[in-house]
Amino acid sequence: MIEQLKTFVQVAESGSFSKAAEKLFISSTAVMKQMNLLEKQTGVPLFIRTNHGVSLTKAGTAFIRDAEHMLQYFQESLIRMHHSARVDRHVVRVGTSMLNPCKVLIDLWNGISDRYPQFGINIVHFEDDAHTLPTTYRMIGQSLDIIAGPFLTDNLKDYYRVLELGSYRVCFAVSRQHKLASRKTLSVKDLYGERLAVVNGGNSAVIHDLRDFLKTEHPQIQIKDVPRLYDLDVFNRCEESNTVMLTLEAWADIHPSLVTIPSDLDFAVPYGLIYPLHPSKEVGQFLEIINEIEGIKRNSLLINDKPFDQYFMSKLL
Repeated sequence: MIEQLKTFVQVAESGSFSKAAEKLFISSTAVMKQMNLLEKQTGVPLFIRTNHGVSLTKAGTAFIRDAEHMLQYFQESLIRMHHSARVDRHVVRVGTSMLNPCKVLIDLWNGISDRYPQFGINIVHFEDDAHTLPTTYRMIGQSLDIIAGPFLTDNLKDYYRVLELGSYRVCFAVSRQHKLASRKTLSVKDLYGERLAVVNGGNSAVIHDLRDFLKTEHPQIQIKDVPRLYDLDVFNRCEESNTVMLTLEAWADIHPSLVTIPSDLDFAVPYGLIYPLHPSKEVGQFLEIINEIEGIKRNSLLINDKPFDQYFMSKLL
């Protein structure tokens, strides 16, 4: 009916089926069929048809103003409906950068987002700069709700809450010009005689233990301690100086001139979501959903004797 009313008003304004069809980007035949159906539904003729065009009958003239009012009311109703939907929708602000990509969260959320239309995600970009990263982290709970990335600072839990989603294997990165660049994997002994940059400005226990292991068990490797946070400048300096860098599998595509090669080291860095100690009610609900999704992925199949879809529909209701 709405489409018929739109067509009726356009025909009345144009004085022609063909001109109305041009304005509406449909065929003249479609316009005539719609108007014939409208006249059949109303039970009265609305147009006087002549070889020179069409004009409104008395009934059509009486109907045109009501038709315009109905269309206007319909548009206003749509606006009110969409406004109400936006008011009920909670937007979660997720920070992202090259070294802290939010893709792991987005991929997880996209698989279930249709079940939770009350939540939306707003991506907020920040720079990977060792000098400004502490300030960025302080924005969690203010201009950011969540940051996804590796946990490379052990005192995170003193200031934030974390939700672990998995772990990244430790790898080595070398310049494409390095003699080891063609290797598919690297053992620790392959690095004998090489300089290895170990970045640990965040005092990560994993990195600290790995560094001690290499220094104690493999003194043939020249450890270059880098007491700063990982940022893009570290990648640039290692490439320029032809220094091997301790890195993570998730950062394989960070620097186009570095090759990330899997190692035989049995070390991994946990990753997941970092969020405020006291998140808002809506962010808390969002994280609870993510946490439960991860629990299902780990334990799989059934929760409380309910299949996956039934369980989450019951949570939503």
